[in-house]
Amino acid sequence: MEEETLVFLDEGFLDKLTKFLDGGKRLKFDKFKFAENIAKKSNLFCKHLFYYTSPPFQSSPPTYEQIIRKRGYDNFINALSGDKRITIRQGRCQRIINDKGEIEYHQKGVDILLSIDLGHINEDFPEIKKIILVSSDTDFCPIIKDIGGRNNIEVILYSYFDRKRNSKFSLSNELIKCCSEYRKLSKEDFIISQLNRKPN
Repeated sequence: MEEETLVFLDEGFLDKLTKFLDGGKRLKFDKFKFAENIAKKSNLFCKHLFYYTSPPFQSSPPTYEQIIRKRGYDNFINALSGDKRITIRQGRCQRIINDKGEIEYHQKGVDILLSIDLGHINEDFPEIKKIILVSSDTDFCPIIKDIGGRNNIEVILYSYFDRKRNSKFSLSNELIKCCSEYRKLSKEDFIISQLNRKPN
């Protein structure tokens, strides 16, 4: 019998990654199927998925496009909420203007929510000794080190990085070093987890 694991998925990171891997078009995939597939690659069984996201930005008052986007988001979250194998945590979306005068959107509060859940693993899932983190955020290093030292929980990192200067995916070595294992995500990981994928 395969060892059970928990998968912690940072949607903000995956949203950027899937668009990058598919030339700007967002890849749509089944969240739990994706969690199951990457767990299998590490010879683990996904017991539960923790999914971290945030609602789309809404100005005051919201534009028509923002209203439509929020409606689609709410429908997606409602559908996902019906799956008892998934816990959904929602932060908020912040709109900022960067140094180039361009508008950017960033998730806020998600890292705190994820860190809280990581800190509760030992009491909520005492049988779990290996977890999978899908992210690229070095802010998780302190909690990863803490649960490793205090509860002997191994963290397997699924992420993506390249060595190009000023890349969105220039992953810090610090995050890789504080995890027990690092695996690089590929487009195929999402393709095999597509929604309503027809058999070959």
